[in-house]
Amino acid sequence: MHKIRQLVNDVLASLDGEFATLYSAFGRESIPPERLLRALFLQAFFTIRSEGQLMEQLDYNLLFRWFVGLGIDDAVWVPTVFSKNRDRRLDADVAAKFMSQLLAHKEVRGLLSDEHFTVDGMLIEAWASMKSFQPVAAPPPDGPGEDAPPPPPQLPAAEAETPATTAPEPETKPMTDCNAEVDFHGQKRSNATHVSATDPEARLYKKGKGKEAKLCFMGHALMENRNGLIVGADTTCADDNAEREAALVMVDRHCPGDHKITLGADKGYDTSDFVAELRSMNVAPHVAAKIKGSALDGRTTRHAGYKTSQMIRKRIEEAFGWGKTVGPIAKTMLRGVERVGFQFKMTMAAYNLARLPRLLAA
Repeated sequence: MHKIRQLVNDVLASLDGEFATLYSAFGRESIPPERLLRALFLQAFFTIRSEGQLMEQLDYNLLFRWFVGLGIDDAVWVPTVFSKNRDRRLDADVAAKFMSQLLAHKEVRGLLSDEHFTVDGMLIEAWASMKSFQPVAAPPPDGPGEDAPPPPPQLPAAEAETPATTAPEPETKPMTDCNAEVDFHGQKRSNATHVSATDPEARLYKKGKGKEAKLCFMGHALMENRNGLIVGADTTCADDNAEREAALVMVDRHCPGDHKITLGADKGYDTSDFVAELRSMNVAPHVAAKIKGSALDGRTTRHAGYKTSQMIRKRIEEAFGWGKTVGPIAKTMLRGVERVGFQFKMTMAAYNLARLPRLLAA
């Protein structure tokens, strides 16, 4: 923890100019953003589920107080105040700048490769249940119009009181009781016709055949291949093209065509459009080739570097596994792409921090 705190302090010192704009000259005293970030790293390092438990630990844990910068007699913050300050003062841009400054640290940059990278994506389960995935309400018509269907005929009173024995109608309107018993069998539910009432930005998606579709977001990471450190992270809504689109954005942001690099990836990235776009960006596409219909040929797969990239690319799963088992991204408790994106980038930065002491000591 001593080495991690030293690295965090150095990075926060380099971001003083960014944090200075977050302070106000008037109003009540708020939580310093530097302490907010330190506390969020503790939450990731020690698998603390909520802000309430984090504040409880800060109240009596001297290690936590020392890491955050609180004195032994300083009062801790109210959990709701901590959450509101986190949402109001920190965003994904702050997390991205922290990771960028961490990778540019004089002790860290020598550990990074500037030629060989790997990209992959993972699903982050949203804080929304399947019951919240309800049909989108159709907008009411402006008027009857000429094409409006005629109103149904009025039945006599005797016939209207007789219950009809018809099949149950499919789900066409949102539920009013969140704990009602719901049977989804036989219903077609898609992102085109349904939306989550809890988190409208969550999407129903699954990554593999035979797996359960869940409401989720998609996190993307770019890893350098020398020591397996994460050098880029992004979060998007989950869809079939999100992984490839995010990969192009992260590669262009990190290595904007200055020199030729290699990019390893799994078979989901083996499409003709993606491979052609990488080659136009001066990137060698070391993606896993499909058995049939692959966009790669012998120009790429015959090299020994291709086989090396395919062996090393699996290390990116270690970052995702750490984020899900130790960190908080297996099932996020935040809502919206922006907040989940901030949490995902902070978790990837925490993964780098957790590994750096051993790498620097080697």
